[in-house]
Amino acid sequence: MLVFFSYTRNLLKPRSPSPLPFTSIMLMSQSTSIPKKQDRVRDHGFDKYMEVEKKTRKVLKFQSLILSQPSQTLPISRFDSLARRLGLGFKENEAAAYLLKFPHVFEIYEHPVLRILFCRLTQKALLQIEQEKQALHAQLPDAVTRLRKLVMMSNTGRLRLEHVRIARKEFGLPDDFEYSVILKYPEFFRLFDARDTRNKYIEIVERDPELAICAIEKVREREYREKGLDAEDVRFSFLVNFPPGFKVGKYYRIAVWKWQRVPYWSPYENVSGYDLRSLEALKRMEKRAVATIHELLSLTVEKKISLERIAHFRMAMNLPKKLKDFLLQHQGIFYVSTRGNYGKLHTVFLREAYRKGELIEPNDLYLARRKLGELVLLSSRKAKVDKELVSSRRDMEVDDIVCVRPDYMENDLKDFGVEYEIEHDEEGKDNLDSDFVSDDIDETEDLDEKEDTV
Repeated sequence: MLVFFSYTRNLLKPRSPSPLPFTSIMLMSQSTSIPKKQDRVRDHGFDKYMEVEKKTRKVLKFQSLILSQPSQTLPISRFDSLARRLGLGFKENEAAAYLLKFPHVFEIYEHPVLRILFCRLTQKALLQIEQEKQALHAQLPDAVTRLRKLVMMSNTGRLRLEHVRIARKEFGLPDDFEYSVILKYPEFFRLFDARDTRNKYIEIVERDPELAICAIEKVREREYREKGLDAEDVRFSFLVNFPPGFKVGKYYRIAVWKWQRVPYWSPYENVSGYDLRSLEALKRMEKRAVATIHELLSLTVEKKISLERIAHFRMAMNLPKKLKDFLLQHQGIFYVSTRGNYGKLHTVFLREAYRKGELIEPNDLYLARRKLGELVLLSSRKAKVDKELVSSRRDMEVDDIVCVRPDYMENDLKDFGVEYEIEHDEEGKDNLDSDFVSDDIDETEDLDEKEDTV
């Protein structure tokens, strides 16, 4: 059975080499039978998922600010300036009021010496962070395998270290994965600097044939065994589940049936030896791009990743330029959600991995991350919040918060040993985590690689 589901490697015999380098050829043709332009049909289950993540994304940024401080506390007066500097979309005096919306995550208290309001994380939030750290450490062997498969999918067997670093959370890699994963396993990975671009690259040491099995191949075998479908129909097919309200006409259904039977090369297979100028080869490469994105999503922890981060791997994996249009052409396999950042962020979900907005086969890391969303959605009425603090929120002015003189604060801080630096509005004085800041600007990197992507 495994032999039956393995890909045919001699479908097209190699001919004369192409006059242009393989990586410079645009391998997307106009010959597919599925209509190119498709209107996006919303799936409310995925959109609700992103609405919760939109809230947790801001909460995570505030958490990073607090945890970056030595005392893991911050005065309320600093949140407005830090939020504006990081471009979180808050107006003046809104950041402090935003913290009161999540009393199960942030605890606001009055400093016993300075007599001003400070913010720290609640015990529930700290417990969630610890659970996520433990889950991340426990699944580290699986993360090593995922990274090996990810690098194996590239044309040259190498990927830019910065591109992997940007998407490290999606693939379940720790922040220090360069040392704890790449350099720790020299039998799997090699790290080197490119002379021409001066960029660091991750290179696979040796391709493992046992890892070159796509997730969709296992799904096909399961479908064949459980449902007894025709072998020829499922040999190159994908699970298709259109969103509610998607109009599937007679001719469209026939076009999808024909496309399902088109053979293609595996994302792990080296196709540089094939002649890719024929129409049949272009058809197979189109379907190979679908399989590559499918496998890329299967390697993520939550079976989702932003479209902008997929674009970072476009050149290395020969994906089409206009990724959004390409994914909308296959709405039965992928779902593209624009919720979460005022339509500026596109998140791609693997439809077969979800049911009603929840992961069908959840893992510990996914569950730990979802607990933060549960804390965000908990009603503030059930939280233990100082009634006087909540009642005075509307009448609270910034002058009332920062009315303490700097010299008074400095003297008291020295006397009582409070680990807090007074801000003098000088550049570079804020103790911000470098990875936290870089994650906000990573989507603007490599514009030359992402031109005309979305």
